[in-house]
Amino acid sequence: MRKVKIACEMEVTLDIIGGKWKPLILYLLIDEGTKRFGEIKSFISHISHKTLTNQLRELEGDELISRTVYPTVPPKVEYTITPKGKSLYPVLEALCQWGAENLSDKYDLINPLCK
Repeated sequence: MRKVKIACEMEVTLDIIGGKWKPLILYLLIDEGTKRFGEIKSFISHISHKTLTNQLRELEGDELISRTVYPTVPPKVEYTITPKGKSLYPVLEALCQWGAENLSDKYDLINPLCK
């Protein structure tokens, strides 16, 4: 495996959870538990199928979520947060809190998730 040179420790976090949707997917799985692809897609309605698939694969590759495939027709696939993924909760909660405190009329909040 080839090592990636980084400037500082914060870059590790940004590299792993970077992207528009990864923090939201992680927070959803931490807060609400195991979800199927369609349930995640319904919550983030404006994400494309391809983008959600890619984001889930990357999160699985970084061991933040696990994917379970059930041998049914049609196949049933569920995504669950891992202990490593759960360890990001304080970071995600801080992002939620900051967003709630800085919500303005510019935004129309359609699926409040943060507590």
